[in-house]
Amino acid sequence: MSPVLACCLLLAALLFFGVPVAFSLAIAGVAGLFMIGGWDSVIGILQTTTLSSVSSYELVAVPMFILMAEFVILSGIANGLFEAAALWVGRVRGGLAMATALAGAGFGAISGSSTASAATLASTSLPAMLRQGYDPKLASGVVAISGTLAMLIPPSVALVLFGVIADISVGKLLIAGVIPGVIVTLAIILTVYVIVLVDKKAAPLATAASWRVKLAALKELGPMLLLFGLITTCIYTGLSTPTEASAIGALGALLLAVRSPKFSRAGFVTACSRAMRTTCMILMIIVGAHIFGYFFTLTRTTHAIVAWVSALPLDPYTILAIILFGYIVLGCVMDQAAILILTVPVVLPVVKALGFDPVWFGVIVVVTAELGMVTPPVGLNVFVVSKTTGMPLGTVFHGIWPHVVAHILVLILLTVAPGLVTWLPSNMQ
Repeated sequence: MSPVLACCLLLAALLFFGVPVAFSLAIAGVAGLFMIGGWDSVIGILQTTTLSSVSSYELVAVPMFILMAEFVILSGIANGLFEAAALWVGRVRGGLAMATALAGAGFGAISGSSTASAATLASTSLPAMLRQGYDPKLASGVVAISGTLAMLIPPSVALVLFGVIADISVGKLLIAGVIPGVIVTLAIILTVYVIVLVDKKAAPLATAASWRVKLAALKELGPMLLLFGLITTCIYTGLSTPTEASAIGALGALLLAVRSPKFSRAGFVTACSRAMRTTCMILMIIVGAHIFGYFFTLTRTTHAIVAWVSALPLDPYTILAIILFGYIVLGCVMDQAAILILTVPVVLPVVKALGFDPVWFGVIVVVTAELGMVTPPVGLNVFVVSKTTGMPLGTVFHGIWPHVVAHILVLILLTVAPGLVTWLPSNMQ
């Protein structure tokens, strides 16, 4: 058995038995390095990779954006986002579900965490929909899928990781996520519209609010729009790097939290602690993936894969479809950060060889990863919604399928019209 096949089987076995992804990658990588170079090779790489793999300046944006998300949750601003959106679109049949999508987009614009977004929406919008008589499948499904918008709309931790791993502009990737984020939000709203059009019992009509009440609700959107506009403008105009913008965002979110009546010293400590734990998890995955990546490099596996794919009698879009299907499958069973760190060094050279733009591909991968967050057997956002609300897993999974179809249609649209992704970053300062 070749060392590459043996290590891949070892990695799969470790993941199957529940070993954390970071340690699974590190153990499989060490085993492979030992097989091809002995202990000297293993020790030499371990002495350098732990520091070199996490010393990138751009990686500072990861803990800053995570901390920003925690402070946003602490501020309770998500409640105001949903209530304001509900007042404006709540009169339409299915309006609260549409408001959930808009609140998910708004929360995603000031938070890079998909699970945090899903948990927050589950505790705010889902009870409101159930009280009004919404079908539990419709209500839980739209909450789970709306949480994934935080992965795409800047600031996005997933896009930052992709940029660092692929060694391409993090700023361009973040800006490239704006238009696709709007399209995905509209796709969720249109999916809700179609569902309630087919089955009017799925969502009731609500009473309309006065214009005075609607305009008064907009004040809740002011801080969110200011924070999102500040971060995006700083990156787009070149006034700051994405790393500096992430620090500005974390400070802005802290100020929002401090002015909130919900702010407390205990809450502040908890937010910082959760951000540190999440950051440590991601950094450990990066270290483990670099150890495994060194093994792939020394065995020239990546080069062999590129050569093999280039020789396939298939057109580039067919190969791209196969790659994206692989991302959907991986997303069902692995953490998104681990998927990016493990696959991008192998897949990106193939994608470049096929002639695709790496910035465009980064956004496409994240949109595909959104599907993995809601598809069985391990759709993480589905489990978050179920755990937060006590909703049966089967109900949430049943409600998510119309949105999965809509996401696939969005992927097709972004593939045939790549300018929707590349236009904004191509005009950056």
